[in-house]
Amino acid sequence: MEGTYWPQNKRLALSLVVNVEEGSELSIAEGDKGPEPVDELGVVLKKPIRNYGNESNYLYGIKRGAPRIMSLLERYKLRATFTAAARSLELYPDLAKQIVSGGHEVCSHGWRWVHQFHMNEDEESEFIDKAVESIKVSTGQRPCGWLSRYLLTPNTRRLLIEKGFLYHMDDYSDDMPFWDVVEGKAILIIPYAVDSNDMKLWTDPAYTPGQWYEYAKDTFDQLYLEARDSPRMMSLGIHLRIMGRPGRFSWLQRFIEYVSKFDDVWICTRKEIYEHWSKQNPSTKNF
Repeated sequence: MEGTYWPQNKRLALSLVVNVEEGSELSIAEGDKGPEPVDELGVVLKKPIRNYGNESNYLYGIKRGAPRIMSLLERYKLRATFTAAARSLELYPDLAKQIVSGGHEVCSHGWRWVHQFHMNEDEESEFIDKAVESIKVSTGQRPCGWLSRYLLTPNTRRLLIEKGFLYHMDDYSDDMPFWDVVEGKAILIIPYAVDSNDMKLWTDPAYTPGQWYEYAKDTFDQLYLEARDSPRMMSLGIHLRIMGRPGRFSWLQRFIEYVSKFDDVWICTRKEIYEHWSKQNPSTKNF
């Protein structure tokens, strides 16, 4: 693919994605019908009662996880894309300010960390608008990308295009960006990855931080090898409450130390990927 290599002849693009969901999860205290089911302990409550333990597990991501991860990014002078639920940034304005002052990008992860698949078109449109306006107030910047809580609707991508979003992350089909066209209008798809995501450390108790590191490293090594002949992008997603725990964080540090030794790797935000890709491979070339 002519013209698709990264800036300054970098060989591989590495997109670090930090999910900020704490405080936006389902909660009886927020008027939801039930507590958040995603729980590291695997406790699924069928009664509509508050799960104080799980709420405190999420809060750990703000109190201790965020300082560790923000410090690591600052130490290595790295910029990441923070996929943030808007409500979380409202609740924790100091974190929002730190993200902005660090030069990081904020991508919308919804108004709250809830599913969109049950929303009709009007509800989803309002949900997107509410997230955009909230993030603008919290950060002073309009988000240009979107990541749903996994499930989305047939209307999602069209609504994002209509509302001026530049890229969409709800895709797992490639190791490269690509254009999608909905009703004659293009949006850049910058694929995400769930296989290297740290969520497995919550959902699979047998999966260890060391295994996560080895898998992330193997992913990087394979994509770096392939990038010799064709451009590649690696997506690495982490969560404040998960990777921010001490025994896991040390393995994230090892991964950052490893990839930082490669001077031909472009560690960048997704907005930067969009800006470069749209110039080198504009949608008009593809469609």
